[in-house]
Amino acid sequence: MTKPSELAALIGTEVGVSKWFEIDQARINAFADATEDWQFIHVDPEAAAATPFGGTIAHGFLTLSLASAMSYDAVPPLDGVVMGVNYGFDKLRFLAPVPAGSKVRGRFKLLSAEDKGGGRWLIKHELTVEIDGGTKPALIAEWLGMQMVE
Repeated sequence: MTKPSELAALIGTEVGVSKWFEIDQARINAFADATEDWQFIHVDPEAAAATPFGGTIAHGFLTLSLASAMSYDAVPPLDGVVMGVNYGFDKLRFLAPVPAGSKVRGRFKLLSAEDKGGGRWLIKHELTVEIDGGTKPALIAEWLGMQMVE
C-alpha cells in the first residue's frame, strides 16, 4: 500500500509491472461477440492470413480493456482507499497489433497525483502495454483514475 503523502516522491517512477495475459483466439472471439465487432482481421484466421498481419489480431479495445486487470495486478493501492473510478485518458495510441496467441503485460509509471480535496486523488499513470517478444508496445496511454480515500 502507498500512503497519499508518499505519492509525490513516486512521480516519474515505474510503480508496477503486471503479469502476462494471454490473448488467444477464444478471447478475441468472445470480445468480438461482446462488442459486435466481427471484423475479419479479428475472427477469420484464413482471411486474416492474407493481410499484412499474417493472421488474426486482437482488437485494440480488447488490449485496452485489460488495463484494469493489469492495474489490479501491478499497482499498489492507496492506503485507506474506499473506491476508485476510471476517469478517462489524456492520450491513447495503438502502436502495434497484438497477434492471436500473444501475451501482453502492462507497465505503469506514475505521472501525477493531485489532491482534489475531500479525500479525492486524481492519479495519472502512463500505461505501456508490451507484447511478449515484440519490438514495439501494443499501446501507450495516459490513464486517469479518481481514488477516494478515508
